Amino acid sequence: MKLKELPLSWWTARKLAAVKVSELERKEALVLPVIVSLTSIPSRLDIIHLTIRSLLLQSKRPEKIILWLNEQLREYLPASLSQLQNSVFEIRYVELTCSHRKLIHSLAAFPEKIIVTCDDDLMYNSTWLERLYDDHLRYPRSVIAHECRLIAFSGRGVPAPYDQWKTESRTDFSAPWLMPIGYGGVLYPPHSLHEDVQNRELFLQLTPRADDLWFKAMSYRAGTETRRSSNPGNKPIPIIASQKESLKKTNVKQDGNYQQWLALCEYYKFC
Repeated sequence: MKLKELPLSWWTARKLAAVKVSELERKEALVLPVIVSLTSIPSRLDIIHLTIRSLLLQSKRPEKIILWLNEQLREYLPASLSQLQNSVFEIRYVELTCSHRKLIHSLAAFPEKIIVTCDDDLMYNSTWLERLYDDHLRYPRSVIAHECRLIAFSGRGVPAPYDQWKTESRTDFSAPWLMPIGYGGVLYPPHSLHEDVQNRELFLQLTPRADDLWFKAMSYRAGTETRRSSNPGNKPIPIIASQKESLKKTNVKQDGNYQQWLALCEYYKFC
């Protein structure tokens, strides 16, 4: 986290934490036909309640928020998280340990539902979900994301290193190799991903630490357009002390994203 982000993060966290638990189950709020799906790791269990609170306080709330955790964490939930469970937010336990669980289990449990994924170390603006859904109404068959990168290839058709995949600044924009970035939130319409999405042996072989790349490959294989939203808004606010453990250290700084995307391209003959 950058030093200049600390004051806003601290203020937002205090504001969210001050909302009484009884006020989070907002039955009067307009409900969108959407499942918000996410996962977490042991080092973030003490802070993820802030993410969940921001999701429960959306201007138009989802019909369900599901946090998928590894089975071994069942006995280690802090009260700050467990007390938030209500008719909207629930925690489900699975054996899978990789980050892919944030989506694949919801795809299986709710095959006809719109599923929106997000990250567990951020606090989301109150209109975050509404803005994604508004674009879904305009492009009902597209994967919609607030943040994207454009996958780059060399002149020989070989994938370029990840640091050459430029962050996309254009809004309401689509391209074949536009890749959703999970932290901004990604909306998946029903049946928008290829059936291989559930092939655990394959995604653990090709993209063990890069669920964003796996899901991009699966949308591309299904012929589903990816589109950056028309109104991305401000970026989500990082939670203080949430980056002690992060996939960014291997996927970006050690160019793990490049190696895993290369594995996908070779297996599926993308290039």
